[in-house]
Amino acid sequence: MTLIKICGLTEPQTRDAAIHAHATHLWFVFFPPSPRHLENERAAALAAPVPVHIARVGVFVDPDDALLDAAIHAARLTILQLHGHETPARTAHVRARFGLETWKAAPVRTVQDIAATAAYAGAADLILLDAKAPEGAPLPGGNGLRFDWHILAQARPAMPWGLSGGLTPATVREAIRTTGAPLVDVSSGVETAPGVKSADLIRQFIEAAHAA
Repeated sequence: MTLIKICGLTEPQTRDAAIHAHATHLWFVFFPPSPRHLENERAAALAAPVPVHIARVGVFVDPDDALLDAAIHAARLTILQLHGHETPARTAHVRARFGLETWKAAPVRTVQDIAATAAYAGAADLILLDAKAPEGAPLPGGNGLRFDWHILAQARPAMPWGLSGGLTPATVREAIRTTGAPLVDVSSGVETAPGVKSADLIRQFIEAAHAA
């Protein structure tokens, strides 16, 4: 079954909707420019009721170790996702320093972008393929953009991977069937406004992914 990650949760009701619809991963953002950003105290309250079988993913953009340490303890994170310009060496350091599963988001537009993810083999546990943000965009992800999924027929990461970028309840079934993605990740595709998740859209997304 495809793993399903709901990104950027900020409210108890949408957290609960994701849990009850059987999401496998819940994602909390620790990046102040994002409308989905959580301070540690709020993240702790949101994460506290999450069952232990659901992964709690913290998303960071070029974090230092102190920020990671504080967020890990506040939200009881089980996975770290690096979504900035972290090098393979920095990614490997984070993975070794904190002893948690570590993902690296990779901006994708072309086959060459996918091939470049090979540099993270052995440094990250999973590569998350996300649509490349427009030049000058304030956020590296969560922009509602998608890349051409058909390029995955020409190249795939040589390590575990997931698919992100432009996924919605209307497109996730096609995405899974086209790419065979073992994990799908949604953020803006289940929102009614930037940072405002919809419980109904979350349920629809997970149902569509399960039906793929």
